Amino acid sequence: TTKIPFRLNQNHALLTFEDEEVAQRLIKMGKHTVNLDNKIADVRVKPFTLEMGIKFELRVTISGKKINVSEVPELCIPEDWMRDKLELNFYKSEQGGGGEVESVNYDKQSRKAVITFLRPGAADSFVRCTKYPFFVNGRCYRLSVSPHTNVHLEKFQLYCGISKKTILLKGIQETEDDEESVQDMIEIHFQKPSNSGGEIEKIKYVSKGITWVCFEE
Repeated sequence: TTKIPFRLNQNHALLTFEDEEVAQRLIKMGKHTVNLDNKIADVRVKPFTLEMGIKFELRVTISGKKINVSEVPELCIPEDWMRDKLELNFYKSEQGGGGEVESVNYDKQSRKAVITFLRPGAADSFVRCTKYPFFVNGRCYRLSVSPHTNVHLEKFQLYCGISKKTILLKGIQETEDDEESVQDMIEIHFQKPSNSGGEIEKIKYVSKGITWVCFEE
């Protein structure tokens, strides 16, 4: 689930309570009188709907027959020779898995290749081998080896998020106190059961400008 942004405007505050019932009770009351440093402020409590959110699942399948190979050395040999040498190198690598190679898809420009083995599971032992020796023309190079994966996007959904535990306060009057002090006074007021409040998980108050607050499911 992606994070859902909410625009918090000047002199507004967001309060998230531990108990959903507290938030819903305060919303039904509508207005609250809050003491802000001996100044009485009549604030309005509003429910709010978040912007559009996205839900999806990513299903990643690791191939047991294919591996990705990169950092293939640039050599002055034809491409089909390089494919043959890659096939021979991984065919001989029984100590690290490998075995008979079904195909080699090699791209000279990107210096990458996809090795497909004939036997299922032959690629499994290469998962933890990030660098692999490649012997050609009497020299040993190090190839970068990684698993070959298929990524599928599933259950893609758009939805409108509504936070049942969070309330929006409007009409907070400006004071000479700093933003943090005003936020503390608001928190103290709405934590008291005598004010129909309860335990607060998070609070954010903005005295000037705007800010973006992100919600997670």
